[in-house]
Amino acid sequence: MAKYDLITVLGPTACGKTQLAVALAERIGGEILSADSRQVYRGMDIGTGKDLGDYKGIPYHLIDIAEPGSKYNVYEFQGDFLKAYKDVVSRGTQPIMCGGTGLYLESVLRGYRLIPVPENPQLRASLEGKSLKELTEILKGYKELHNTTDVDTTKRAIRAIEIEECYRNTPVEKNEFPQLRSLNIGLDISRELRRERISVRLEKRLQEGMIDEVKGLLDSGIAPEDLIYYGLEYKYVTLYVTGQLEYRHLVQELEVAIHQFAKRQMTWFRGMERRGIQIEWIPFEWEMERKVSRIVELMNR
Repeated sequence: MAKYDLITVLGPTACGKTQLAVALAERIGGEILSADSRQVYRGMDIGTGKDLGDYKGIPYHLIDIAEPGSKYNVYEFQGDFLKAYKDVVSRGTQPIMCGGTGLYLESVLRGYRLIPVPENPQLRASLEGKSLKELTEILKGYKELHNTTDVDTTKRAIRAIEIEECYRNTPVEKNEFPQLRSLNIGLDISRELRRERISVRLEKRLQEGMIDEVKGLLDSGIAPEDLIYYGLEYKYVTLYVTGQLEYRHLVQELEVAIHQFAKRQMTWFRGMERRGIQIEWIPFEWEMERKVSRIVELMNR
């Protein structure tokens, strides 16, 4: 019987999580379950950094499972993760969860008990016309804000309030999500090297056609505000494509936003540790073979 139900590879953006997960899967015979809140969307490839060629034939799950423009959420992720997890295990294969979306990772590692949150027309009507600042203050009345993702736009803020209002008034019944024994591996990269890799990667994505990707999504009928909802690359490129941002400001502001996002990711991971999730940190600088060997060693200890 395997000691661990799950191996989890996590870390901030641009630290090489996918490459490590693939190398590990090749060594131990695994399949990858993505924990990335934006890679679930079809057609959003360059901006989310799917880099599907990096999988080298290793089976992957939870990528390209939602329509762009929709609002996939952590409740749906839990359900989809569990289906994929059971599928992988049923074939005698080691599941490897890989990603950087802290909420998605923690929902699995701590077995969150979640409920679906439908739209609340009355609540939305009462919030209509309020400024982002006003909505932020309302949301603070429900919970402490650990990052600014929920209040990036008025649309996001209203949805966040809607979710919190539902949780406040609806008893959460126990679900069937299991407690999984997971070996959690974090890639430890210095802030300086992380910043350098983010800058290089951004330039590469722009050269690979990220702007054309956003234009194509808009041409397909997705509303600009729906793409802006996804934040980061899709927010800033959409603002540029719709004439609200100059190109030089696109690059400057997006680069800053990604650096800030990576910092928030690390804050979340440290919070996970404080909440009782043990993470074994491995230096980014190590050669891949050494990283994989260290994980195998930890699996067998």
